[in-house]
Amino acid sequence: MSNRLAPIGKALVLLAVLLLARPPAVADEKNLPPLVLLIRHAEKPSDELMSADLSPAGKKRAATLSGLFVKSASRAEALSTPDFIFAAKNSKHSHRCTETVAPLAKKLGLKVNAKFANDDFAKLAAELLGNPKYAGKTVLVCWHHGHLPALAKELGAKDAPEHWKGAVFDRVWRLTPTAAGGVRLDELPQRLLPDDAKKSTQRRRPDAINTHSCG
Repeated sequence: MSNRLAPIGKALVLLAVLLLARPPAVADEKNLPPLVLLIRHAEKPSDELMSADLSPAGKKRAATLSGLFVKSASRAEALSTPDFIFAAKNSKHSHRCTETVAPLAKKLGLKVNAKFANDDFAKLAAELLGNPKYAGKTVLVCWHHGHLPALAKELGAKDAPEHWKGAVFDRVWRLTPTAAGGVRLDELPQRLLPDDAKKSTQRRRPDAINTHSCG
């Protein structure tokens, strides 16, 4: 009887060895959190004008924002085209976030979700990470610079810079989920307008700003 069981025992041992030797399963892309692209709204008029809208330069940036998602001579790698677009809710002080993404949304046939106020960035993060419809998708978020670092951290980018410099409008923070459960932040130049930086220059060090600014 023992001789008959010997081959079975060997087979079970071999099966156990094979199972232990298998590499860990890679997370299904559909189950990963969304890939999030964070941008600041485009350029604004001088504070003296007390305008809630974009400046002429800002309107040009908004009109060319779709260039981020097209490979070209100046852009070797196009960004992932958004499946969803969010913008900070309009206020009496600023319509700039919604104005920045409006031309892109129209071109892509997407609706802009602008129900979250500037200070509600944590609620936005909870929505993106908690609602399964965003899993494995690309989400573009246009926000005011004062809360962008905190928003990035809420989305899992623990190494996000502490501040977004007040004079910077030409950056993209790409937040990519990893199979290990983390989030990698890549800071990328937009290169949409002639005066845009050709590479990332934003420093990861504090620069005093007002986090409640609508700039």
